[in-house]
Amino acid sequence: MPLTPLDIHNKEFTRGFRGYDEDEVNEFLDQVIKDYENVMQEKNELFSKVNELEERLEHFSNIEETLNKSILVAQESAEEVKRNAKKESQLIIKEAEKNADRIINDALNKSRKIELEIEELKKQASVYRTRFKMLIEAQLEMLHNDDWDGVVDTHQEEGENRQSVYAGNADQVD
Repeated sequence: MPLTPLDIHNKEFTRGFRGYDEDEVNEFLDQVIKDYENVMQEKNELFSKVNELEERLEHFSNIEETLNKSILVAQESAEEVKRNAKKESQLIIKEAEKNADRIINDALNKSRKIELEIEELKKQASVYRTRFKMLIEAQLEMLHNDDWDGVVDTHQEEGENRQSVYAGNADQVD
């Protein structure tokens, strides 16, 4: 157990013949007591300061630990956000590709339908042209036919007969 300043102050030495000068010893002991009291006080102050610093260190260690955990949580959250964004972008891309494929397929189907319609119209136009050509040829053939000459002659005779009938009727009316 360490000595206290009071122990030093109360220490009594045995006296011997021709011993130390009592005043000198007492003066020295007083100086030792003062120095020892200063050292003890400084020790207590340092001990208090060490305790305070340890408490602050523990506080800052807790803050550091909390910050590290917060950083880890933030990093994990950022990673999660990145993963979610990547998944979402992949879904958007897949959806866009599906839409593009659908649009292309629709366009191809429409193109095929239009091609079929064009082919059908070409066939119909060809049939119509052939029929029209045949009709015209038949009409030309009829015009070049000798039967027209008989119809024209007959028609002229009928016209003359009508004129004479009209003329006869006109005579009767007068």
